Amino acid sequence: MNLLLLPGLLCDRAVWSPIVRKLEAVAQYDVPDYSDARSLASMADSVLADAPATFALAGHSLGGRVALEIVRRAPERVERLALLSTGFRACPPGAAGEEERARRIALLALAQEKGMREMARKWVQPMVHPARRADVTLIDAILDMFERRNPEQFAGQIEALLARPDASALLPTIACPALVLVGREDSWAAPAQHEEMAAMIPRSELVIVENCGHMSPMECPGAVAGALLAWMRMPTNDFAGTPATANKLMSA
Repeated sequence: MNLLLLPGLLCDRAVWSPIVRKLEAVAQYDVPDYSDARSLASMADSVLADAPATFALAGHSLGGRVALEIVRRAPERVERLALLSTGFRACPPGAAGEEERARRIALLALAQEKGMREMARKWVQPMVHPARRADVTLIDAILDMFERRNPEQFAGQIEALLARPDASALLPTIACPALVLVGREDSWAAPAQHEEMAAMIPRSELVIVENCGHMSPMECPGAVAGALLAWMRMPTNDFAGTPATANKLMSA
């Protein structure tokens, strides 16, 4: 099986590195790099240009948004879909949208003024489970990853996210087996919106990872790898997931 692992905002292959050894047992994987693109459409086009004819597709955070754009463009090429710690709605109108824009622009300004690592020190705290905020090994791995990006790439990815399309109409058309996974304590992409996504995708399974924040592949690699392995090993024609009722709780 060909497997594409799509990283999130400012992430690279390091976000997937804690789990790939387990995934290698059932798949040949690749981690595309679209870090210089400035729209979800161009990110999706970049991935498709170099992708195998058909593939399984897993996206984390921003990568989940890119995955949905790929499904929008080439559903016949996507054999199965995993959406991790992500969302599906457009940037909200009015005050809520302006608040989101202001938060993102403030982080960009900090990165431009103080550097990517200093920005990441502030940003990372609400992104991980409260119990992991003093975990030096985890936090340093995230900071190192974000520091490999630059403010120009950050600006482009923020631009892409603020212009994100609403995928509400797309979700019910997804015909392949789908995994929707989120950390219980994800304050960046709440479990409630993953429950909505799972209910809207016809052949979906919802997995909620306990004691986990937004950076699920790095925080809880065992649980995330286990969920992905079960998803990849499920025969397509036997997939039994149903909206809302296929809800699993997994411990880290």
